[in-house]
Amino acid sequence: MAFPLILLALFVLCSSGYSQRSPSPGYYPSSRVPTSPFDREFRTLWGSQHQRTEQDVITLWLDKSSGSGFKSLRPYKSGYFGASIKLQAGYTAGVDTSLYLSNNQEHPGDHDEVDIEFLGTTPGKPYSLQTNVFVRGSGDRNVIGREMKFNLWFDPTQDFHHYAILWNPNQIVFYVDDVPLRTYERKNEAIFPTRPMWLYGSIWDASDWATENGRIKADYRYQPFIAKYTNFKLAGCTADGYSSCTPPSAAPMGNRGLSKQQMVAMAWAQRNFLVYNYCSDPKRDHTQTPEC
Repeated sequence: MAFPLILLALFVLCSSGYSQRSPSPGYYPSSRVPTSPFDREFRTLWGSQHQRTEQDVITLWLDKSSGSGFKSLRPYKSGYFGASIKLQAGYTAGVDTSLYLSNNQEHPGDHDEVDIEFLGTTPGKPYSLQTNVFVRGSGDRNVIGREMKFNLWFDPTQDFHHYAILWNPNQIVFYVDDVPLRTYERKNEAIFPTRPMWLYGSIWDASDWATENGRIKADYRYQPFIAKYTNFKLAGCTADGYSSCTPPSAAPMGNRGLSKQQMVAMAWAQRNFLVYNYCSDPKRDHTQTPEC
């Protein structure tokens, strides 16, 4: 009887689309950064009635009346920024759950932003994790997004997983459980964020674009939509800190770029789970994205 049960378990695992295990990146930046208490590093930005703290877990929720968000107390000019997040299962179309860097409140209409966004879905379909970079208002006026979207090799609704952005003067790296998903290199200052940014988290209604380009909207018969955050990690150079502060490295031994083992892990993630790359989109005007 045990053998048929094992076969059934393997079938369920494979049919769910989560049958692959990530290769070791060989370097684990999250292990080098201590966990920061939420109350010491963040404040509620909006939707305080849609946010609660239980032990070390911060829960945000969206219903028809409001979503919720938080913001770091200090701005940074470089750093490692991460959190462990657990998403809601079931119908979440139109819902955007995010962890991102931005200076939009300080530079309205001309801001910089680096995004990790989880785009809601319908039962039986995976979440999309969208990474994006906006530079000096390109998300405000001309909407020059630099989106790369991924599916994941695990079910993000079953447990907490760690998501992070590393931003230093040379590059931006997006991580999932320390596996690099994407790098964005500083090829020139005009297309790379250099002004101080704050770390934000939020859940909100993005029905006009989030799921199948806005075709499927948030359905509040399924409210509340919930996201849980814990294990916050912030380390780097604050905007008002010492000029001698050393920006964090994306790789061991202070390599300028990723190590060979990290590059292999990133190639695996992109080969198997990348579902959209703005540089490969023939509908985009690539004169606006010279890095492509």
